[in-house]
Amino acid sequence: MSSSSAGGDADAASPAGRVLARALDKVIKHSSWRKHSSLVSASKSALDLLSISSPTSSSASPIPGLAAAAADASIRALLIALDPASPKVAEPALECVSTLLSLRLLHGEVSSTAASESSISKLFAAVLACGGLGDEALELSALRVLVAFARCPAVSVSGDCLGQVVRACYNLYLGSASGGNQLCAKLALAQVLAIVFARVEADAMDVRVRTVSAADMMDLSDRSLNDSSVVQAAQAFINEAMEGSDVPEEVPASDLPAEADDGSGIGEDEGMSRIREDGLALFKNLCKLSMKFATPDNPDDPVLLRGKVLSLELLRTVVENAGPFWKSNEMYLEAIKKNLFLSLLKNSALSAMSVFQLLCSIFIGLLSRFRSGLKEEIGLFFPMLILRVLENVLQPSFLQKMTVLNFLEKISKEPQVIIDIFVNYDCDVDAPNIFERIVNGLLKTALGVPAGSTTTLTVAQDQTFRIESVKCLAVIVKSMCSWMDRQLRIGEFSLISSETPGSMDNHTTQNGEGSGADYDMQSEPGSSDISDSSSLEQRRAYKIELQKGIALFNRKPSKGVDFLVRSKKIGHSPEDVASFLKNTAGLNATMIGDYLGERDDFPLKVMHAYVDALNFEGMDFGEAIRFFLQGFRLPGEAQKIDRIMEKFAERYCKCNPNAFTSADTAYILAYSVILLNTDAHSVMVKDKMSKADFMRNNRGIDDGKDLPEAYLSALYDQIVNKEIKMSADSSTSQIKQPNSISKLLGLDNIISFVNWGQAEDKALGANDLLIKHIQEKFKANCRKSESVFYIVSDATILRFMMEACWAPMMAAFTVTLDQSDDKASASQCLKGLRFAVHITSVMCMQTQRDAFLTSIAKFTSLHSAADMKQKNVDAMKAIISIAIEDGNYLQEAWEHVLTCLSRFEHLHLLGEGVPTDSSFLTVPLVESEQKNQKSSSGLSSKRTNALQNPAVMAAVRGGSYDSTVTKSSVSALVTPEQISNFISNLNLLDQIGIVELNHIFTHSQRLNSDAIVAFVKALCKVSMTELQSPTDPRIFCLTKIVEIAHYNVNRIRLVWSRIWKVLSEFFVSVGLLENLSVSIFVMDSLRQLAMKFLEREELANYNFQNEFLRPFVIVMQKSNAPEVRELIVRCVSQMVLSRVNNIKSGWKGVFMVFTSAAADNTKNIVLLAFETMEKIVRDYFPYITETENTTFTDCVNCLIAFTSSQFNSDANLNSIAFIRFCAVKLADEGFGCQEKCSDESRNLVMSDGNATVNKDDSISLWIPLLAGLAKLTSDSRSTIKKSAVGVLFDILKDHGRLFSQPFWTNILESVVYPLFSSERSSSNDQTSIPSIPEDDFSNLETQTLAVKCLVDLFINFFDVMRPELARVASIVTYFIRSPYKHSASIGVSALMHLIEGVGSELSKEEWKEILLRFKESTEHTFLVFSKIVRMMQDIEIPDRFESYSETDQYSDHENYGNDEEEANMETASYAIVKLKNHMALLLLIVQGIIKLYEEHRKYLCSDHISILLEMISAIATHASEVSSESSLLLKFHKACSLLEVSEPAIVHFENESYQTYLKLLQVLFRDYPSMSEEMDIESQILRVCEKILRIYLRCAQHELSDEPSHRNPSLHCVVPLGAAKKEELAARTSLVLLVMQLLGNLEEDSFRRVLPWFFPLLVDLIRCEHSSGEVQHALYKIFQSSIGPMLTSRGKGISLGGIHLRQIRSN
Repeated sequence: MSSSSAGGDADAASPAGRVLARALDKVIKHSSWRKHSSLVSASKSALDLLSISSPTSSSASPIPGLAAAAADASIRALLIALDPASPKVAEPALECVSTLLSLRLLHGEVSSTAASESSISKLFAAVLACGGLGDEALELSALRVLVAFARCPAVSVSGDCLGQVVRACYNLYLGSASGGNQLCAKLALAQVLAIVFARVEADAMDVRVRTVSAADMMDLSDRSLNDSSVVQAAQAFINEAMEGSDVPEEVPASDLPAEADDGSGIGEDEGMSRIREDGLALFKNLCKLSMKFATPDNPDDPVLLRGKVLSLELLRTVVENAGPFWKSNEMYLEAIKKNLFLSLLKNSALSAMSVFQLLCSIFIGLLSRFRSGLKEEIGLFFPMLILRVLENVLQPSFLQKMTVLNFLEKISKEPQVIIDIFVNYDCDVDAPNIFERIVNGLLKTALGVPAGSTTTLTVAQDQTFRIESVKCLAVIVKSMCSWMDRQLRIGEFSLISSETPGSMDNHTTQNGEGSGADYDMQSEPGSSDISDSSSLEQRRAYKIELQKGIALFNRKPSKGVDFLVRSKKIGHSPEDVASFLKNTAGLNATMIGDYLGERDDFPLKVMHAYVDALNFEGMDFGEAIRFFLQGFRLPGEAQKIDRIMEKFAERYCKCNPNAFTSADTAYILAYSVILLNTDAHSVMVKDKMSKADFMRNNRGIDDGKDLPEAYLSALYDQIVNKEIKMSADSSTSQIKQPNSISKLLGLDNIISFVNWGQAEDKALGANDLLIKHIQEKFKANCRKSESVFYIVSDATILRFMMEACWAPMMAAFTVTLDQSDDKASASQCLKGLRFAVHITSVMCMQTQRDAFLTSIAKFTSLHSAADMKQKNVDAMKAIISIAIEDGNYLQEAWEHVLTCLSRFEHLHLLGEGVPTDSSFLTVPLVESEQKNQKSSSGLSSKRTNALQNPAVMAAVRGGSYDSTVTKSSVSALVTPEQISNFISNLNLLDQIGIVELNHIFTHSQRLNSDAIVAFVKALCKVSMTELQSPTDPRIFCLTKIVEIAHYNVNRIRLVWSRIWKVLSEFFVSVGLLENLSVSIFVMDSLRQLAMKFLEREELANYNFQNEFLRPFVIVMQKSNAPEVRELIVRCVSQMVLSRVNNIKSGWKGVFMVFTSAAADNTKNIVLLAFETMEKIVRDYFPYITETENTTFTDCVNCLIAFTSSQFNSDANLNSIAFIRFCAVKLADEGFGCQEKCSDESRNLVMSDGNATVNKDDSISLWIPLLAGLAKLTSDSRSTIKKSAVGVLFDILKDHGRLFSQPFWTNILESVVYPLFSSERSSSNDQTSIPSIPEDDFSNLETQTLAVKCLVDLFINFFDVMRPELARVASIVTYFIRSPYKHSASIGVSALMHLIEGVGSELSKEEWKEILLRFKESTEHTFLVFSKIVRMMQDIEIPDRFESYSETDQYSDHENYGNDEEEANMETASYAIVKLKNHMALLLLIVQGIIKLYEEHRKYLCSDHISILLEMISAIATHASEVSSESSLLLKFHKACSLLEVSEPAIVHFENESYQTYLKLLQVLFRDYPSMSEEMDIESQILRVCEKILRIYLRCAQHELSDEPSHRNPSLHCVVPLGAAKKEELAARTSLVLLVMQLLGNLEEDSFRRVLPWFFPLLVDLIRCEHSSGEVQHALYKIFQSSIGPMLTSRGKGISLGGIHLRQIRSN
């Protein structure tokens, strides 16, 4: 009653009072008054104090809210209740303590130092004691209280007390009889550790702690703890104990223990808080607990093993939950290195599988979180723990190796871990190649046990290993992909993102690293460093080359050393080489010994340097020789051993000078020790050497004295008891490790110590020797400076990783995929290959990428569908995935992808029963369309009919992957079963729809610029392979090319140009194939593309339309198939007529096609093309001229090409007419050039008849038109030439008004003048004269027509063409030089016409220019006569001339003579004609001169008239020269008589020349006295008259009177003239009469003045014979009217030209 009231009163007092009152009431109720009288008394006393106690805040009270007395009394009662002798009443007391701690109603410190004073410490000790009573209920209650102590922030449990909490839970787990309590103790222990290390991380008492999960602490080896009800109860227990732990209440600072107020007390030496000191101590204790080992008496103690497992589980929990503080604190890291790794190392020797699994789990945590600070330790432990198991292929423990494979899978899921392993170990010269060995070990496992090898594995186990190892490799390459994508910020990789690694916690660092990121990677510059790929590449290359040298050394030591010296891996000095041999791992000890024992000079020096580097000072001789032989193995050759031991003895005596009398003693003793070691420890030696034998063998070796017996005895015992083990001889005879460069560094030489022959059901533990080596390595690392841990963010590192692992991965994936039909393993292999393709593609590793992709492509089995399985279909799915997701990186590898797509589509069509493409491509298109329309039966009937399809037969037979066509051997029969199996396999392909294939092509729009070009290249290549198949051509890729072009037509011009360059070459190549159907199909496809492309407008000055149409042009030019050429013409015609509005630069391609069509040898093509050209010119002319200027040039060239057509003469002339039409159109549209265009017109040039322009101006349109016509003037057909000339000059005449003077100049230079030049190009010198080939009559005819037109043109446009007068005059006068009469006559008439047209407007200089050129050409004609003379010089005219018909009667000799005579006569005939024409031309010129003078006298000055007179004078003189060639004239006379032709009128020519000349002079003298006087016309007249008279006298065969013989005349006989002479004289009579008349008309003074010159001639006329009396009559008149009066007036003899009158009279 009192207690109840007390409790009620306490309820209002404080929370602690209420809790205590209820608890004490329960204690009293459960107590026995006799047995627990003191407890009841104490409880009541406490209740009384609680009832009278008022709330207080005294700091002296351990229970807040209670007075110190009440609190002490309450705690005293609880301590009595917790007495181990009273288990019944202990439970409510424990519950009370737990409640107080949970509510934070107890304050104080629990430590070993305060235990005797603090009530809280006593209470803690009492709780610990209750836990060991063995009562299950008390055990749980005690556990709950211990967790509460650890959890309560108001009570500080530190030091040994914290260890007591752990030990109590630990002992409960091991000693409790209840499995449920054991599991609860385990969870409680884990929870306590979680609380402690959470406080360590935060360095505070009040922290948020997660509740541990029973599932995380399950022990699979302890089946008693795996019952679900037990697990649930344990989880409920820990949840109850930790209730409210996630959201701690705010506790006033004053309520917290003093140690935690400011981070708790600072440690005396290390500067850490007590919280962290306790955590460190607890961690070390756990490590110690894990290192408890069984005694030899009880090696299989199960309790000890359970305790070890528990401690390792707790260590695993600690490591997995460790935070960044662990990484940053040197003491904690040092504890991990010294304690945890030592625990791992020692426990690795155990064979318990659970221990090994826990070791791996702990190692995962260390690797994941602490790798940057544990680089050296991980490098040592990884090979020992993981790689030695992984590389054991023949006799591994199944569970142990599965654990390793699971371990590798877990760490492989963390991308950064994989990268860091490679960077810090495989790229580090001093570290083992962990990554490479992992991959190679997985490869060996994946390949399985080699055939013929003995193994302990079952087939199922081996298969499991294979699957798991392949899975690990796939996870590795997947993680590499994930890391690369994250670093390069590649879009989310669907296959990677579909699976999220969940095995480890994700921690993100400043680098943005994901799972597996080490804590605070960059926080310590001393232990981590950011490295770039270039330095890593150098280190990796250095390491690979060093490994190469080591491998070479292990085969040929001398060569290895030479290689390393040359590659500068070691120095050149013997000391450097010795240091290398001593300190480099991976060297074969036997090879070192062999090298050191060589007798060559350099190895000998190396050996001396090696021994001199050792320090034997203070060492016992046996110890020294043992130390000496640790680095190498003695060679087997005695001489080598001798050299080595000799040097050893010398070095030992030098280090220990007082040891022996001389080095000889040490030398002999060393040999003796070696022999003793071999004798004592070799199993081959039966009779062992005794100590006495040993001592007897070494008598007198110390310079004749004996060594002390005690010394030798001790040495003997030392060697016999402990063998001198030389390096690398431990187990090399037992295990032969695979030769691999990756095994030359690190612990590979240690791995050979492992005992590989243990039983299968146990883990293969590391032996003592291996552990000892690891411990030595640890100690050595502690003495060394800390190595740098590198961090890489450059994705380039993946290149080096792939170079190291791609070949093993390739082998593992492909072999497994080939040999296994297991779905899981096939899936992993394909994933691995898929990820490998992604990496190698992005990293631009072409060789590796192609290798991986080709492997997948081969595994599609599309080339051999009869063998297809599900894995092959999955491979095809992988190909599609690669194409869609990695398309930007495939480059040349697209070919493999597209080849697979092509084969898949082929098989799909075969499965559907659709007719193959070859059925359409080997028959006319019309027939194929009809067949296509008829094929409307169902799918089943199609597949039935497909059985008879040759394509199906070929597909069933199959072929190799690289074969372009399937096997089609007729001899290879196909059974119905094979076909049925084939069709059933095709059903597998139904998993992949055609839509998925099309998805690849539709998504080509998403490819980047380089990728789309590579894609198109590959597509064209595969398409070409399809189309070139001789038996089964296909058009799948061809149709896709059209689609691709359509999808990507909107790309930027630069990219599209690159695409079209590829497509253009492809269309050309296919268009020229021999298969007509294929060529026609591809041209039609090209038409579709062109029509689509022409829908887009093209801006000015772009050229892409032309590039687009280039394939049409090339195929049109090169194709031999008229059907293809006709199709091209029709396609182009259709494009033009339907897209004319958008065509710009495309006109060039259009006209080039029609130009080629114009020269075609098929009539339909020519007519079709011309018809289109006619429509273009008539209806669409403005579209041509609105584009660039060269378009019109191409149009003109096209029309010109049609003039050469052989099928239609009308088309030839119509083409020229259309050119005229073009000119009219140009004029109508205002394309002209006035003065403003003068500058631009100078930019025009001519080249091969085509005009080019440097500026975009309208006037340039006229140049190609006119040049084209000029080009036609050289055509071989006269009608074309004449028509071209006519149209050319008509255009110039009709539209010349549009042209400026500079443009006229350009037109004349580039178009007109070349008409008169053999080179068809104008000369830069305008005064030069073009040449005309004499034998080119056709061109001459055209040119004569052209010169007439030129003169007319010049006259019409004289104002603008005036500057060209000299050039025109040159051309016109040059025709006068022609050897052909007609041409020369045309020249004369043209010149006359020119002068007549413009003479009135010419200046004096222009007149002079024309007349001088006229004179020059006239004089040039005189050369014709010189040629005639030379021609006839050696010609003999026969007396008679017979025809060929009469020569048959003569002999051969006579025939030859007749031939020669005939040739002579032909020459003579030709010469006669030439002479006649020559004289006629000159007479025409004479007439022209007279006409020119008569019509233009008023425009001529004296200089002009002088030129005219000189011309006539020259012609007259030339006529005299002609007539003076008597021998020539005689030959002509004979020839003419024989040929019965008229003789040349030479006399007439001469008479006419002189007569015209004389008349002109006479007119000038009469009409222009002043000019005559200025020009001295009179003298010229007299000279001409004198010359005429002399010619006449010479003809009369009269010697002139001025000859000397006439001064002394003598009588001679006068021979009468012949008829010919008389006839000639008669012809010359008129000229002589004219002279007589002219002399008679002279005035008396003039006549008197000239009489002395003419009188002798007149006298000779009297003496000679005349053919007419008119001459004598004229003489009579002169003498009578002129000479007579002068004589009579004088009366005396007058001297007239040296003849006296007397002489005249006497005569």
